[in-house]
Amino acid sequence: MQNVDVLVIGAGAAGLMCALNAGYRGRSVVVVDMGKKPGRKIIISGGGRCNFTNQHAAPENYLCQNPHFVKSALSRYSQYDFIDMVERHGVDYHHKTLGQLFCDNSAHDIVDMLLTECDWAGVQVHLQSEVHKVNQHDDGFIVTTNGKDYQCQSLVIAAGGLTMPKLGATPIGYKIAEQFGLTVLPTCAALVPFTLQDHDKQKLDGLSGISVDCIVTSESGTSFRENILFTHRGLSGPAILQISSYWRAGEEVSINLLPDLNVTEHLAHVRQESPQRALKTALSHILPKRLIERLYDANELPDKAINQLSHSEIAELEQYFHQWQIKPNGTEGYRTAEVTLGGVDTDELSSKTMESKKVPGLYFIGEVADVTGWLGGYNFQWAWSSGWAAGQVA
Repeated sequence: MQNVDVLVIGAGAAGLMCALNAGYRGRSVVVVDMGKKPGRKIIISGGGRCNFTNQHAAPENYLCQNPHFVKSALSRYSQYDFIDMVERHGVDYHHKTLGQLFCDNSAHDIVDMLLTECDWAGVQVHLQSEVHKVNQHDDGFIVTTNGKDYQCQSLVIAAGGLTMPKLGATPIGYKIAEQFGLTVLPTCAALVPFTLQDHDKQKLDGLSGISVDCIVTSESGTSFRENILFTHRGLSGPAILQISSYWRAGEEVSINLLPDLNVTEHLAHVRQESPQRALKTALSHILPKRLIERLYDANELPDKAINQLSHSEIAELEQYFHQWQIKPNGTEGYRTAEVTLGGVDTDELSSKTMESKKVPGLYFIGEVADVTGWLGGYNFQWAWSSGWAAGQVA
């Protein structure tokens, strides 16, 4: 039995952040993780360059049943605080247009930075340690793993969600919450590509690899403007991943394929310049030719010259391209999702410390809680902020 002040389950972004902060307070800290390497999700994120935060991170960029819950942690440890750490360690990084910050070299730079800080703070990281049992004890908790038993005053659950099971994702965090009587809200895959109904899949067959700048809107009215990407399974790309967090089974999404161009005005201009030009030719100049050809093959568009179009046909084209309706069949699920929507009910937790209101000394941080950020570094920022908050008191 090893006695420690703080035991953290999960050597990911939130877990390591919490551990190093608790260690700097003079607490003895052990992090256990069932994987062979720490920070596995960090390493593969951002195409291997880790989109480690977003300069625009704010409470409105997060989905949570209690929208106020994230405010305290995000304000007390902001993106600028994490950027300071990155700069202190000499990690080179760059900005992208929507505020994303990426490593210039490798996501390993972020993992190495966190492990260096943990080393300086005296934190022990025990890998290939699978948690078998957690019990409450008079002085805290006893945690049984395949390697050894630990007795701790504070137990921090940073076990993540259900995304990317190949990286070892398990529901252990939710099971521990339920064991101690905390409510776990229903979970589903988020920031995830859509699969299509058979008829749409056939209609769009052969378009894999085509990317289009669009505005995608959910039935709830939430919109994102970024690229959509046609895949051999359905639709992906940043705009689709973003809207997937707001989509529910059976709903449609509306896609404005031409956000910077009014179809009616454009066709009027073309009619003036080249009245006998085929509609198909005109459309192929403003959208990918392969997409237009597939829509014609599916008899979705009138095979006419511009000057043969009636007012009602032009109105229908306007609606079609600015409000293209797609009803996804589903999503690709946890296998390819970036994050898990839902999780430990934040009403059960202190927004200041992430500690359970029912069970003193028990903390839930990062993705295991019901907090889901937008695509673009927001989920990492929640990991840093919530990990920091718990690390100040655990």
